[in-house]
Amino acid sequence: MASHQVLAGFHAVVARLRHAPATIKEIYIEASRRDKRMQSFIDQVQAAKIKLVSVPAERLDGLAKGTRHQGVVALAEDNPLAVDIDEVLDLLEDRGETPLFLVLDGVTDPHNLGACLRTADAAGVHAIIAPKDRAVGLNATVQRVACGGAETVPYLMVTNLARTLRQLKDRDIWVVGTDDQASSNLYAVDARRPMAWVMGAEGEGMRRLTRETCDELVTIPMAGSVESLNVSVASAVCLYETVRQRTA
Repeated sequence: MASHQVLAGFHAVVARLRHAPATIKEIYIEASRRDKRMQSFIDQVQAAKIKLVSVPAERLDGLAKGTRHQGVVALAEDNPLAVDIDEVLDLLEDRGETPLFLVLDGVTDPHNLGACLRTADAAGVHAIIAPKDRAVGLNATVQRVACGGAETVPYLMVTNLARTLRQLKDRDIWVVGTDDQASSNLYAVDARRPMAWVMGAEGEGMRRLTRETCDELVTIPMAGSVESLNVSVASAVCLYETVRQRTA
């Protein structure tokens, strides 16, 4: 194939089988592995009538390029999720749903992005937004760590993050950034309204223009000696406060 995604590991491949099987072109499995989990996986692939190839573990290592593959690698086309903010917002308006976005400014670690996608899927986030110049793409590690979240949550990489935040604000989305110097904490936020949580990279935090574009800045209460939370953990804390308020 001229262009394809590499999906490595049971979670990533099974999630694609479940949500968009037509995008999978072929699946490679480790020839020497025939345990119960692998046999169940083979049955799923055969039921979906997707080409299945048994290969040595070394071939899988080459395809996965360092990503832990568990004996399973798939080659697939891009999964057709929403491609821009307006498309997502128009769809939500048609459904009558209250928008919830997660904005990641400067998150470049694939494990962090994968964990954020996994939490975003669980919390009902409608899209994750990140700048093209300071973000990791949807590589095989992200797909594996996301455990299916990358198949269901649109990941929108934008040229100008501040402009995109203003676009959200023009559509009545309340933009809330997390900052350890903020005077109020996240529990003061009315998360029942349409909103976007903005998280900065660990250490550096949000860029100045991103911070200035937010409608509100809040901090996550920290009672111990550590100065900050991992960005994926901080995202989970904020997103589930939104879930709590919206389901209370």
